[in-house]
Amino acid sequence: MNEVIDTATLDWSAIRADFPLLAREVHGKRLVYFDSANTGQKPEPVIAAVDTFYRRHNANVARAVHQLGSEATDAYEGARKRIAQHIGGAADELVLSSGTTFAINLVAYTWGLANLRAGDTIVLTRMEHHANIVPWQLVAERCGARIAVVELTPSGELDLDRLDAVLNDGARLLAFSHVSNVLGTVNPVREICRMARKRGVVTLVDGSQAVPHRPVDVAALGCDFYVFTGHKMCGPTGTGGLWARRELLRAMPPFLGGGEMIREVRFEGTVFNDPPHRFEAGTPNIAGHIGLGVACDYLDGIGMAAIEAREAELLAHLDQALAGIDGLTVIGQARERAAVVSFLVEGAHAHDLATLLDLEGVAVRSGHHCAHPLMQHFGVPATCRASLAFYNTHEEIERFAAALVKVRKLLA
Repeated sequence: MNEVIDTATLDWSAIRADFPLLAREVHGKRLVYFDSANTGQKPEPVIAAVDTFYRRHNANVARAVHQLGSEATDAYEGARKRIAQHIGGAADELVLSSGTTFAINLVAYTWGLANLRAGDTIVLTRMEHHANIVPWQLVAERCGARIAVVELTPSGELDLDRLDAVLNDGARLLAFSHVSNVLGTVNPVREICRMARKRGVVTLVDGSQAVPHRPVDVAALGCDFYVFTGHKMCGPTGTGGLWARRELLRAMPPFLGGGEMIREVRFEGTVFNDPPHRFEAGTPNIAGHIGLGVACDYLDGIGMAAIEAREAELLAHLDQALAGIDGLTVIGQARERAAVVSFLVEGAHAHDLATLLDLEGVAVRSGHHCAHPLMQHFGVPATCRASLAFYNTHEEIERFAAALVKVRKLLA
């Protein structure tokens, strides 16, 4: 962060009250929801927006001239503009999608198959989510490209010296995470994109764990593609987007065929629509993306810099609390981290630990976190992961730490 944000000026209790699910109990205990890296909770305005669409405006988009059709189209395209603004882009640069996975596959099967050739190198990193690995493996098999992996330093940061060497060795594409979903490592995206651009390497940034938690300006980052998921940023599931530079979108062939992505269809051939609609075949998740637009309003109403600062405070408290628990090991200690902490407890399998924590009312994720190569790097089958958001509290961190101590004694 470039400026000091006074988070005390915001009423975080009132903000938390906007999230109805956080008031419930599980197993007779007040819920502590520490799984926001998996999916974020939804505030009342987002829930209301989806409800209102179905109650008052439900119609398909770009297909009807009646009143409901016009209302639905205006709301949907207004949401596109609002979502694009949230990440510093323009509406005609944003393809609305079901989320990050679809967006990466879109780039892989359009730009990738059109531009990658035998002998080219696709550069990935050890910390990638499976969604940013498997599509590139499939495309590499089809076009004859090879995959090179950038490894990590002992602290869980990208080895930038290794990256520099790999980029100089036939690299055509670099796909990497803005923030690791396992380690919380915040990568220096602007610096990495600058390194790639000097060598003519196209960049795709997975912003799934960044857009919900910190200010993002795609133009300032200097990337070519940026993808994100709506359900992690207080929006509905099945939403998200692909931002791309206009010239890249215009040069990319369609991905899926059907309605909306065309101008004219004849059996002799089809004239396709302009981007971004060229890549949005079929009826979209209209209500979901309208809800995501409202989620952007909600987040920006708080202020992304304030959200980042609030979560940094919570992370510092969490780190301190975990440091006092015997037998607990945190995986990854990057210099710049988001509020995501993966950990192990001596003598306890991650799934057993998460199950016992759930009985204490604490929701954390356990498993490989869709990051098998990263688990292999650390030599573990799974970890527990606590991931916080601005709606969490310091009191919840204390309850989490107490639950860990209790569970550890049970497993001893």
